[in-house]
Amino acid sequence: MPLAVYILGLAIFSIGTAELMVAGMTSTLSEAFGVTVGEVGHLISYYAFGVMLGGPVLTYFFLKFKVPYRKVLLLLLTLYVVAQGLSAFVSSYAVLVFIRLFTGVLCAGCLSLSLATSMAMVPTEKRPRAASIVIGGFMISNVFGVPLATIIDQRWGWQITFGSVAVLVLVCLLALKRLLPTITSRGGELKMEDELKAFKNKAYWKACLTSCLILGASFAAFSYFVPVLVDLTGFGMQDVPFILMIFGLSNIIGNMITGRLAHAHSLAIMLVGLTILSVSLLVMALFAEHKSIAIISIILIGLTGVPMNPAMMARIVSVAQPGPMVNSVHTSIINIGLGGGSYLGGVAIVSGYGLTSPLWIGFVLAILALASIAPYLRRNKHGWN
Repeated sequence: MPLAVYILGLAIFSIGTAELMVAGMTSTLSEAFGVTVGEVGHLISYYAFGVMLGGPVLTYFFLKFKVPYRKVLLLLLTLYVVAQGLSAFVSSYAVLVFIRLFTGVLCAGCLSLSLATSMAMVPTEKRPRAASIVIGGFMISNVFGVPLATIIDQRWGWQITFGSVAVLVLVCLLALKRLLPTITSRGGELKMEDELKAFKNKAYWKACLTSCLILGASFAAFSYFVPVLVDLTGFGMQDVPFILMIFGLSNIIGNMITGRLAHAHSLAIMLVGLTILSVSLLVMALFAEHKSIAIISIILIGLTGVPMNPAMMARIVSVAQPGPMVNSVHTSIINIGLGGGSYLGGVAIVSGYGLTSPLWIGFVLAILALASIAPYLRRNKHGWN
């Protein structure tokens, strides 16, 4: 496997850390910008909305106009370094919101081109592995990136944390400038009429709705784990990075399990996963003051929320031709769930419903996701249509 593929994975690790690290820095950012914890949580939403907006538009542009992967990817990474670096020096919450939206759009482009570039550099039989290395960078960011960012924030402040991400992306940029070959997208493979057929299929939109609700339930809770754990459960801030690491490891273990079973058992995975997710969110909302219950709930949420992604993708593949635009729109809708769940949780806290309100919102969204797959329980395992 070319070294450049691993560097691309490291770049996506850095960008993934930037998206989610705010969840471990809610108290610090709240004090620094003079805003509520709920408004800090909205920063995750704004980044996710940027990804949502940028994904389909940039993917279409890249394919339609046969852009040179290397040149455009390096340009996007350069812009990301500048924007992320500037975020370490801002003192206005409104400016930070704009930067989060902008870096979210850049993230969508970087991820799309990194996946395409990694697969173009290797033989056909190695493409799945190359793609998994790039996507793995994002998965690992939740395990190591977010806890590490929390530790840096606690020791040296949020500015150093934001700046560290910019520096890491810069290191990746300089390495890729030397290692990346010149690759052009295969725009001729794009047939928009084939892609549009999927958008006319109700089963595709039903699948997207379930994915949106699952991510919404997961991130309504995850975005506010830190204030819940510290202010309600009674953990110290020094315990938070390790708890977040446990959550991230649970994500990886859950993803490994569902990844093996998703192709043949996507409905069963969603049924079991959403049931456990719903119960876990409910139990944590009711008993957030108990440390052991909170930890067990977080582990179960980690095992069953985001790790249902392979089952979501298996469902998409079963109802639509998985072309670039189909996957990009699905990813954008997932980010609507991610950003929307986080945003609703913040609104609930700001409105005075308490720190457990995001957990209740997550529970409701999980129940709605469960209801969305209920009609398929009477059908066979290939009945997503």
